[in-house]
Amino acid sequence: MEFNETSIKLLRRQFGGQVLTASDDGYDVARRVWNAMIDRRPGAVVRPRNAADVASAVSFAREQGLPLSIRGGAHSVAGMSTCDGGIVIDFSSMRAISVDVEKRTARAEPGLRWAEFDKATQAHGLATTGGTVGDTGIAGLTLGGGFGWLEGTCGMTVDNLRSAEVVLANGELVRASTDENSDLFWALRGGGGNFGVVTAFEYRLHTMGPTIVGGMIVHPYPAARGVLRFYRTVLETAPDPLTAAFAILTGPDGNKACAIACAYAGPVEEGLKAVKAIKAFGSPVMDAIGPIPYVGQQSLLEEGMPPGLRNYWKAEFLDDLSDDFIETWVDAYSGVVSPVSVLLLFPIHGAAARVPVETTAFPNRGGIHLGIYALWKPGEADDPNVAWARDTWQRIRRFAAGGLYVNDIGGDDGRDRVQQAYGANYVRLAQLKAKYDPRNLFRLNANIEPAAV
Repeated sequence: MEFNETSIKLLRRQFGGQVLTASDDGYDVARRVWNAMIDRRPGAVVRPRNAADVASAVSFAREQGLPLSIRGGAHSVAGMSTCDGGIVIDFSSMRAISVDVEKRTARAEPGLRWAEFDKATQAHGLATTGGTVGDTGIAGLTLGGGFGWLEGTCGMTVDNLRSAEVVLANGELVRASTDENSDLFWALRGGGGNFGVVTAFEYRLHTMGPTIVGGMIVHPYPAARGVLRFYRTVLETAPDPLTAAFAILTGPDGNKACAIACAYAGPVEEGLKAVKAIKAFGSPVMDAIGPIPYVGQQSLLEEGMPPGLRNYWKAEFLDDLSDDFIETWVDAYSGVVSPVSVLLLFPIHGAAARVPVETTAFPNRGGIHLGIYALWKPGEADDPNVAWARDTWQRIRRFAAGGLYVNDIGGDDGRDRVQQAYGANYVRLAQLKAKYDPRNLFRLNANIEPAAV
């Protein structure tokens, strides 16, 4: 069914929050998302005030047979947080957070960004694993798994989710935890937006001082092969609190470079010892590793992925960094088109890697996340940038371990890639999809199709 004046009037009567259609001021701003490649025109963008509004919007979309997109931070690279002709539930008006210091928990609404979450929790010397770019929304990152600087000691973001309040496809509001609707809770921890619309998240928090050891050290691009071999030894010997990522990028001066970015989730004195070898290796052109505010570490990579750029991504998981891979990976960046594009390696280690695969829907418990991030400015040609990312992906696929981070799935990735992302957990997820969303209302995501009943 398509929107018309009658259906819009009906929606406005049923929905208590703001409703924006093409005839309203602010519609063109409201329909924009983070990836500038995505340009869609939903029939309505609705901004709920509470869970009751969300239930109304879900029920309306179901009854009218309309596409339904859910938008938290709008960072979906595939553009799943918007749609053509349907309804977008935009959580920009639901961004509340409350911190219980005694219980070390936080309750947060789905429109919140990680920078806002960190500010609220750090006011009490607390934190939880929450991505690497502060502008990212908490909802999408959490539901997809969520790696970050604290994962070595605190686990993934999903490992710190205590409960969720969820509007189901039938419009019912339920609570999911290990004690209530435990199968739904299992699916939410990595299963993305396939099972319902989360209206509140409850997180476990950990003590985290305002200052940690972190930052970035940069080496010239010609040294990248040697630095990457050294980085391999760092991963082999790093203690749980030390998380280290590796990037090949282009610096502000226009020169290609490589960098090790790291954080030590523990006392500053211990952290300084843990990063000593990283600081001593080679001949870096910049060394910015040292004591840093935790909130500064969380925004360390933010400037590399600003809103308003055109994005095309590919991703895999690796078991190790062989010499052959290193040669291929470094050489691939020699043909990069845009100076904003980045090649990233980020390990899943320590506490995050020790969780059994079947404990949560998120199955990638170990290895190294590999991201090929092509970013370029509007007005620049799409095809060469997309071709570079695809070519790089094809070149490294022979090294892939078989996993895939679901939050990096692109719009041209098919069902096989979704299945790859969930591995052995896919069958159970499809069964739960049939239970909680048998008609696949929540399909504008890395979609898990309902199992045949």
